[in-house]
Amino acid sequence: MTAIKELERAAAPEPPEPPRRPKPARMNPADVLRVGGSGLRSRPMRVFLSALGIAIGIAAMVGVVGISTSSTEDLDRRLRALGTNLLTVTPGQNFSGGEAHLPEGSVDMIAAMDDVESVSALGKTSAKVYRSDHTPVEETGGLNVSAARTDLPKSVGAEIVDGRWLNAANSRYPAVVLGPKAAEQLGVHRAGDDVKVWIGGRWFTVLGLLAPNELVPSLDSSALVGWSVAERELDFDGSPTTIFTRADESSVNDVQEVLGATTNPENPNEANVSRPSDALAAKEATDDALSGLLLGLGGVALLVGGVGVANTMVISVLERRSEIGLRRSLGATRGQIRTQFLAEALLLSALGGLGGVLLGIAVTGGYASYQGWPSVVPVWAMAGGVGATLVIGGLAGFYPAVRAARLPPTEALATT
Repeated sequence: MTAIKELERAAAPEPPEPPRRPKPARMNPADVLRVGGSGLRSRPMRVFLSALGIAIGIAAMVGVVGISTSSTEDLDRRLRALGTNLLTVTPGQNFSGGEAHLPEGSVDMIAAMDDVESVSALGKTSAKVYRSDHTPVEETGGLNVSAARTDLPKSVGAEIVDGRWLNAANSRYPAVVLGPKAAEQLGVHRAGDDVKVWIGGRWFTVLGLLAPNELVPSLDSSALVGWSVAERELDFDGSPTTIFTRADESSVNDVQEVLGATTNPENPNEANVSRPSDALAAKEATDDALSGLLLGLGGVALLVGGVGVANTMVISVLERRSEIGLRRSLGATRGQIRTQFLAEALLLSALGGLGGVLLGIAVTGGYASYQGWPSVVPVWAMAGGVGATLVIGGLAGFYPAVRAARLPPTEALATT
C-alpha cells in the first residue's frame, strides 16, 4: 500500500510556482541626470530665474572673499617691497605734560646699536612754504617745512621722481625737496634751478620731487631742506622730531624694545617708538571686518536663492502630478520619483553655483585690475561656493521630492 502511494505521488504533476513580482528597473547615474535635466529643460525661464538667485548669492560671497584676498596679497606685496623693519621714534610728553625733546645726539646713539642697519631723522621747523612771496602769510595750506638728513632716503625708502636729493654740498644752501602733495598744492610740477618757492623770508630752489611714501605719509605734504641751512636760516634748534631706524629683519622686536631707552637714556618714557607697517596691517584688519559683513550679506542672498529653488520645485510637483502618476503606473517606485525631483533641485542649484562662481571671479578680476592689485580667488572659496549650493539645493529639494514620491498613482492620474 505504501509503495502504491509513493508511485502515485511521483506520477502526480508538481504544483506551479507562484508568480514572482517583477523587480523595478534601476536608474543609473546617467539616467538620473537625464531625467532630472529633462525636467529643467521644460521650464527654461523659471529655471533661469531660480538659478539667478543662487548665482547672486554665490557671486557675492566669492567676490567678497576674492577682493579681500587680493587686497591682502597687494598689502603683503607692498610690505615686502617697503619692508617691515622700519621703526620710528617721536617725542612724547614730559612729566609736566608738555612736549618732550629728543637729544641732539640720539641719532648717533641709535646708529651704534647692534642690529641697526641705518638711521636718519627729520627736524620740524616753524617756517612755512609758499609759492610766491606775495602769498598771504595765513595761507599755509597745512604744509610742513622740515630739516632732513642726507641719508633719509635709505632709511625710509624715499624715491625721487624728478631732480635729485640733498647731499653734503647742496644741503648747506637754500634748496628744497618737495613731497608729492606739497608740490601739487604749490603748483610745482618739475624740479630745476629756475623753479623756486618762498620759505622763511627767502627763495629756495626746488632741487627734487618725491614719490608718494606709504610708510611715512607725512613726507608727502612736507618741504624738506638741509639740516645746516635750517639751523642757519630757519631758526631750527637741531633737535630731531622723528628718527627713522631700519633694523635687521630678525631683530626688529628686540631693537624696538630698547630703542626708546637708547634714544633718551635719561628719560626713556619721553620717546615714543612705533612701527609704521603696523598701521598698514591695522587698516587691512578694518577692511577684513567690512569683508565679513559683506560675506554675511552674501550668505543671506544665498539663503534667499535656496528659498527660490524650493518654491520652484514645489510648483513643479503641483504642475507635474499627471507625469508623476503616469510614471508610477508604469512601474516607477517612490524612490525613483524622489530621486528624480531631488536631482532636479541639485542640478538647478549647481547651475546657479557654477554661474555664481564665474561671476564672482569676473567681479574680483575687474575690481582688482581697477585697483592695480593681483587678482587672487582662493580655490577653497570656489569649491566652497559650489558645495554650498549643493547643500542648499538638497535641503530645498528634499520636501518637494518626498511630496512627489508620496502621490498615489490613481490620485495623480485623476487630476489630469
